[in-house]
Amino acid sequence: MITKASTVGIYASDQDRALDFYVNVLGLEKRLDEPMGPEARWIEVAPADAETRLVLFTPSGLEDRIGTRGNMVFECDDIQVTYEELRGRGVEFTEEPSEQPWGMWAQFSRIKTATSSGFQA
Repeated sequence: MITKASTVGIYASDQDRALDFYVNVLGLEKRLDEPMGPEARWIEVAPADAETRLVLFTPSGLEDRIGTRGNMVFECDDIQVTYEELRGRGVEFTEEPSEQPWGMWAQFSRIKTATSSGFQA
């Protein structure tokens, strides 16, 4: 089953400005700042000692989501078992478990609430 929330997405129109706000104004720590493709960065910030990280990133083509909703990534011990358990509870998946460069991944969505989340193991 799900063991924790690992990341929460914050859609940002200006990653440098968002990073400055979360680090220099709110006092969070910059945990990761890595290139993600030719014109994007994956930035993670979090309070000291926190396990869950905020991701300051807006995928190309999703700019209309800035200031609206975000996403959340959960971790689990066994992605296939968790996938089967959640499907059995009526969770609708937009991506079945698959191997990605960063590890195993699946994505689910509840159509009624128009939200989506992913989880990895």
